[in-house]
Amino acid sequence: MHPFTSFIVAVFLLLLIGLLCLTTRRNMIRLLIGVEILFNAANLNFIALSIQRAGFIDPLGQMIVLMAIVLDGCVVAVGLVMTLNAYRHYGTLDVRKLRRLRW
Repeated sequence: MHPFTSFIVAVFLLLLIGLLCLTTRRNMIRLLIGVEILFNAANLNFIALSIQRAGFIDPLGQMIVLMAIVLDGCVVAVGLVMTLNAYRHYGTLDVRKLRRLRW
């Protein structure tokens, strides 16, 4: 199997795992893990597409992935702070219970 094909298969599997985690889980921590898996799938896709041409590695894809990793860390940090505050105030991390707390 060509290396590019194996990258695309890995991206597809990570995408499926992330989407499955987002659609079936009710815990906020597990939802954040699903979002993290989706971000990693997107980063791997950028890297795979940047090395698609034989003998040429495009640095633009790697720079985009580097910026995406930094932004991903910020998103996860904000998500963990929101999760911690929700647990402190309401005593649960179940998304369905928190959804009922709207005005």
